[in-house]
Amino acid sequence: MKIYNTMTRTKEEFAPLTPGEVRMYVCGVTPYDYSHIGHARSAIVFDVIRRYLEYKGFRVKMVRNYTDVDDKIIRRANEEGVASAEVAKRYIEAEGRDMEALGVLPPDAAPMATGHITEMVALIERLVAKSVAYVVDGDVYFEIRRFPSYGRLSGKNLDELLAGARVEVDERKRDPRDFALWKAA
Repeated sequence: MKIYNTMTRTKEEFAPLTPGEVRMYVCGVTPYDYSHIGHARSAIVFDVIRRYLEYKGFRVKMVRNYTDVDDKIIRRANEEGVASAEVAKRYIEAEGRDMEALGVLPPDAAPMATGHITEMVALIERLVAKSVAYVVDGDVYFEIRRFPSYGRLSGKNLDELLAGARVEVDERKRDPRDFALWKAA
């Protein structure tokens, strides 16, 4: 079986890190609202890949995370006058029902970001110590120019990246392309 290697931009023979075993990590939803067709598409695509690998005889461990702490979740919670955990729980449960209705197998593990805050803080502290991240008023930003291979996986060089393409540019950042790792709020 050949797969496309995004780093080398070529099709290569698939060889798992551990013979006979495949570990898949798939980005899950940010549960601030009901799932949409894009969520369904992603879930179905990775479900098909998982099932194919199992059919080919691999032991597959699939992990799909939930980003259950986010500005959108906090905003929704404030609008509703409830805790952000309640909002996240409601939409995680709804997403589970939607995936079941689509026939998508549940992941083997579904970690939530809030369950790993300690590890995130430790990693961010290491990035700051290595000077690839910096603090501004309690917010922490990743400084892309301090990481020479940033953009390599996407095939883009730093000059090709659009400033503020995902969010409004924060004037406090050293470079508009730097992105938040942690928000003090």
